[in-house]
Amino acid sequence: MRPLDGITVITLEHAIAAPFCTRQLADLGARVIKIERPGVGDFARAYDERVRGLASHFVWTNRSKESLTLDVKHEEAVPILRQLLEKADVLVQNLAPGAAARLGLSYEALKAEYPGLIVCDISGYGADGPYRDKKAYDLLIQSESGFLSITGSPDEPAKAGCSVADIAAGMYAYTNILAALIQRGKTGQGCNIDVSMLESMAEWMSYPLYYAMDGAEPPPRAAASHATIYPYGPFPAGDGKVVMLGLQNEREWTVFCSKVLQQPGLATDARFRTNALRSASRKELYALIVGVFAGLTAEQVIERLEEAQIANAHMNTMHDLWEHAQLKARHRWTEVATPAGPVPALLPPGMPNGYAPRMDPVPALGQHTDAILAELGFDAQRIARLHVEKAV
Repeated sequence: MRPLDGITVITLEHAIAAPFCTRQLADLGARVIKIERPGVGDFARAYDERVRGLASHFVWTNRSKESLTLDVKHEEAVPILRQLLEKADVLVQNLAPGAAARLGLSYEALKAEYPGLIVCDISGYGADGPYRDKKAYDLLIQSESGFLSITGSPDEPAKAGCSVADIAAGMYAYTNILAALIQRGKTGQGCNIDVSMLESMAEWMSYPLYYAMDGAEPPPRAAASHATIYPYGPFPAGDGKVVMLGLQNEREWTVFCSKVLQQPGLATDARFRTNALRSASRKELYALIVGVFAGLTAEQVIERLEEAQIANAHMNTMHDLWEHAQLKARHRWTEVATPAGPVPALLPPGMPNGYAPRMDPVPALGQHTDAILAELGFDAQRIARLHVEKAV
């Protein structure tokens, strides 16, 4: 038995934040009914066609769900939604600001009729405040949260290569829903969860926030290097490949000089004796390190780093990650079905060993509409009429 077996989640979702949240609830066994716009669906379905004609974002965040197409503005939509909520435990939505309230799906509108219902609202800026109605996408929140100000090279900011603001909000929604389910088990009462992408990213930005406290200078943009610790970042080897390494303390610096650079005298060089001095003298130290690494292949550099017990990593590409020896050795890959056939999928991280995560198919648009309506008591004639009217 999975932890969320028997839990039903209704979700009006699109893009990444809410779908990533609800997919993880499905991983734990929850039944997730995803309501999508007829004919179009979640607009993330059209982001790209990289997974055998399907969108990479959609395949990632929507396995194990049931797709119900429903025009939420149609006169029959509200009664259908109400019927779904009668047996639901959780309602998740990340519609445009105010849209859920206009549909009568705010927590305040629902709590009297569904006292045990947990309503999770995911938005860019939260349910109130001057930015409440402002549109928000991942890159915009990366910018608004200050993330871009500390990420990139000294000459140019860079966004994260994945949807980090969406992921942050999705993770806080997921964990807070789990907490709300535990609380409801004690009190019998549902609640409202208000997750803001901005607040999620601001929490993740707390180290640079504190670093810049009291008007101090924030950490500088340091490309792939650490902003305040050195040497910590990418260094090219003689074969053109790049090795990532990181030193955390003075003991490691001494060992690095003697065993990796094979220049023990550098450890007490006045220019590099402390991390603050090394960080201030990055250009000089970088040249010294690269000069040594130029006579070695990347694998030879890593061998020296491993022998010295200095933290290191390959700078892998996506192709390298597909073939990563550690993921293979730990049997982290499986397959999920999709409308385009089976595709590889990574098992959810950190699952307890007492059960298997749910890894059911990625749904086609509206795949479960008729079955769900029939479950609600709709006969074939009425279902057919709803299709004709484009209500579903």
